[in-house]
Amino acid sequence: MQKEFDILVFGASGFTGRLVTRQLKKLYTDGNTTWGIAGRNLDKLQELIRTEQLPANVGITFADSNQPESLAEAIGKARVVLTTVGPYAKYGSDVVRLCAELGVHYCDLTGEVHWMRRMIDQYQATAERTGARIMHTCGFDSIPSDIGVYFMQKQMQERHGVPARHVKYRASDFKGGFSGGTLDSMWSMAELAERDASVRTLIADPYALDPAGGQRGQDGPDHGTPEFDADFNAWVAPFVMAQINTRVVRRSNALMNYAWGRDFRYDEGTLMPAGPFGFFGAAAMAMGFGTLNAMTRVPTLRELLQRMLPKPGEGPSAAQIENGFFRIELLAKHPTDSARNLKGRITGDKDPGYGSTSKMLTECAVALARDESPVGGGFWTPATALGDALLERLPANAGVRFELVS
Repeated sequence: MQKEFDILVFGASGFTGRLVTRQLKKLYTDGNTTWGIAGRNLDKLQELIRTEQLPANVGITFADSNQPESLAEAIGKARVVLTTVGPYAKYGSDVVRLCAELGVHYCDLTGEVHWMRRMIDQYQATAERTGARIMHTCGFDSIPSDIGVYFMQKQMQERHGVPARHVKYRASDFKGGFSGGTLDSMWSMAELAERDASVRTLIADPYALDPAGGQRGQDGPDHGTPEFDADFNAWVAPFVMAQINTRVVRRSNALMNYAWGRDFRYDEGTLMPAGPFGFFGAAAMAMGFGTLNAMTRVPTLRELLQRMLPKPGEGPSAAQIENGFFRIELLAKHPTDSARNLKGRITGDKDPGYGSTSKMLTECAVALARDESPVGGGFWTPATALGDALLERLPANAGVRFELVS
């Protein structure tokens, strides 16, 4: 059925949503992809079109989460809904439900494990029936992780005919700011976990996003203390996004019928130098993460952090986004012969939390709109829905590259 929009952007007037519209304007105004923006404040959307000098054919449609009929009408006009409106546990459930019911594809930036689990459990069967492809975690969490592992596994299969038994992800260098929206999601998740023991248990589960009844592997808790990694000859500190990224990668393996093995292992960390300075740096980072985590659990301290750190809609300057970057080292371990291990690298040419994230999300939406996915309806990870498509799109259009080093 012909739709008014290939892509409908929710949250376009927010910080990240504005970056998405710039990417769409830059690459997708040739008439092959129709897109529009949705929200409850039409004046604000008109102002966005004026200030960003968006093309005249960019449509505006009214959608208010407090008026379900308007939300359904807006979503029904689109082939794909792209939303940057978080925390998703507060504002995203009806959007996911309607996309699943109406057969509309969906992509977002959530890192809220408990909410993703709830959406999967509630609407998987509906999405399968209608053909809606639902994709969470389409930004810095968790595309570099998920597509990075997908890339390394393809390389291992092509060269040695077997899947890697263990992939390590090591963040080695990056420059960028915290997202106010991401922090708001973190505060929301901390408040919920404080009240609900089942949420705390779920968040701590390494296989929290695996399909119900799936086989658990060997992975345990994420890195929480300094560890020396002989494979990299370096100390490793915790990585701030590991708690979501690792769950997404493990779900990918399960959704692919354990193509990487039922005993496949995956972990993430931050590389520090070898020697005592590396150890103390890793220890300081681990202590910092531990302190931050503890503070989010205490209401008064959490409120203090909320006053000090960026608010939703706030973000870095254009120069900071443009000058940001990230580099991640990967190691795929051969199941029997360490001489056949493969090393890879992921690089991004913009601030990871905003510049690169907005481009990765946009490319997911365009790929879904153009039916570049080989799968049917359901809740998919980036790798399982769009692995090959993103390996082509991200280097070409998002400045995110995956390469084999050795």
